[in-house]
Parts: sequence; structure tokens; C-alpha cells
Amino acid sequence: MRIGIACYPTYGGSGALATELGIELAARGHEIHFITYAQPFRLTSFHEGLYFHEVEVPHYPLFEYPPYSLALAVKMHEVARQQDLQIMHAHYAIPHAEAAWVAKQMLAREKRDLKVVTTLHGTDITLVGQDPSFWSITRFSVEQSDGVTAVSEYLRRETHRAFECDRLDIRVVPNFVDPKIYHPDRDDCHLRALAPAGEKIVMHISNFRKVKRVGDVVKVFAGLRREVPARLVLIGDGPERAVATEVAESLGVQDDVVFLGKLESVAELVACADVFLLPSEQESFGLVALEAMASGVPVIGTGGSGLAEVVEHGVSGFLHPVGAVEEMAESAVRLLKDPVQWKAFGLAARAAAVDRFSADLIVPQYERFYESVLGGGDR
Repeated sequence: MRIGIACYPTYGGSGALATELGIELAARGHEIHFITYAQPFRLTSFHEGLYFHEVEVPHYPLFEYPPYSLALAVKMHEVARQQDLQIMHAHYAIPHAEAAWVAKQMLAREKRDLKVVTTLHGTDITLVGQDPSFWSITRFSVEQSDGVTAVSEYLRRETHRAFECDRLDIRVVPNFVDPKIYHPDRDDCHLRALAPAGEKIVMHISNFRKVKRVGDVVKVFAGLRREVPARLVLIGDGPERAVATEVAESLGVQDDVVFLGKLESVAELVACADVFLLPSEQESFGLVALEAMASGVPVIGTGGSGLAEVVEHGVSGFLHPVGAVEEMAESAVRLLKDPVQWKAFGLAARAAAVDRFSADLIVPQYERFYESVLGGGDR
């Protein structure tokens, strides 16, 4: 198949999943064309059958806000015509599904049929899409897609509820991980550099948006550090980084908090972690949690959303209510002080990642979904 993929190229789960999916599809013999304003952050090397097309946005004095979605639609139309694309896969509803629909209408006038598949990742529905400024266009874009997937059952339910579209057929296709890349082997990790005195390593990876509650990450760490010598390793960056710094200083743990910033590859670092923290307001899935689990790292986070479909409470990690930092710290201490239980949780986490969410299991689901959309059959 010849497939276009539109995604945000920046740090975050939707861009990571879209890029990894493209790489996996290209390895399976499909022709993949990424269409976005910058090279995706995980697309760091050449892959046969995989191409990148940059969207250039004109900056005219008349445009106070450059119309990226229109420039994206034009580039989608151009690439689809030149490469005879069969499917445009839009990751994140706005603006990608919207732009894909426009490109589809432009191509229809030329007697070309481009199918649009939209994958919903989370905040495109739970935050951005529910803003009154975007509600109607988000709903329209999703409903006009030829096929729609969501990364969790939680997100599918939330989409139906928020957009009053119970009849919309949404297929749940979860995020995936490559167990050959994310694995528990610590031989090649940077353990000595991160914990020179043999401290336990607590890790968090995100785009540091408010929904990730990075202040709570530091609070949980401060609580567990009273009981266990540890260091907090923060990977990523974003608007809430200053909050993390302020909380660390106020709690007196700043010397044991390490900011590594944005990194293209994190697999070798995740393997170093003893516990992974994800105390988000909500997670539609939690791809970074899955990557930690594949690395044999127990996860401590919040229940009540998609993360509960990934982490099994009391087996591969612990889930607590939003803001329950003391309970999360207690769970972390419990694991870090009991090597036998920590090992059991790590093995269970790894097994769940491999048996339920490996690329070899999930990518074929996308291939079958594409085929059904092209064939017009049941999805």
C-alpha cells in the first residue's frame, strides 16, 4: 500500500507512535510518505520505502496567524497526486484530519479517491477538541473520515460522549512497542552516570504540559527519597519545566533531580530506571509507560483513564487517584525496598508489553484496517 502519514513531529506520544508505525509499515514493504512541517523527532535515519515531505507555510504580512492547516492540505494533495497515495493517515484530529478531508475533496474533483484514516490519540479529543473554538470542526473531521481508530477503549468512550456521536464506528488499536529496542538489559545503560553513588533511579518522560502534572512527579520523588536514596531523572521539556524546578527547590531535592531535556532516543536510559512515574491528570494510553514496562520497569501513575488498560494495578505497577502523591510515594518505597517484589513487577510488566502490545501484534491490525477501508468492507 501507498500511505501518507500526517502527524506532529514534536516530542509527544502521537508523533512517536505515528513515526514508529511508519517505520514498521515500511519494513513490511509498504511505501510511506510523512507529511509535516519538520522531520519527526524519532525519524533519525534512512529507511527503505520511507519518505519525508516538508510543509512550508508562507509568512505574508497579511497573515498574523499563518494558515498551517491549508498549507498542509495543499502538500497532502500534491504528494497524493505525485505518489498516487491510497490512504492518508491523520494522527491527531486537528489539523491533520481536517486537512486530509480538504485534500480528499480536491482529489475527488480529479477523479481520484483518497481514503482518510484518522487515529485519535488523546488531548486532540479530551482537551483541544472540546474547546468551543474547535469542537464542531473536530467532530466534522472525525465523522468525515473513512476510518477512525482510537488508542484505547477509554478514548473511544470519551470521543462518543464528548462529541455526541455514539453511532460513529471507532476501532480500538492500541499503541505498541518494539521489545527488541525496549528491553530490561542494563548493560548498555548509563547507570553510573545517572546514579554515581548507587542510588535508585526514578524516571519521568513527557512534553511537560500541565496535564502531565510534573509538579506531582517531584512531590512523589521527594516523598520516596525520605525513605530510599534515589535520583529523579526527567526527560523532555515544555511549559511546566519551571514548575518542576520550583517544586524541587521548595522541597530541598534539587540536587537529586536531573533534567536531561529532549532526547531522540530514550531506550537505553529507560532501562536504567527502577521506577517510572506518570501521575498525569489523564492518559488516553500512556506510550512512555508501555516503553518503561517493556524495559522491565514498574509504573506508578494515575487510574481512571487509559493508563489502566496498560498497567495492571498490583501486578505491573500501582495506580492511584490524581494528586495522591503520598500514596504514590508509598507504593514506590514499597517496591524499591523489596527486591523480590520489584523483580516480580518488572517481569510482569515486560510480559504484558510483549504479549499484548508488541509491534508484531499491533501493526498487522493497522494493515487489516487499511485493507478494510480500501475495500469498503466491515471494519
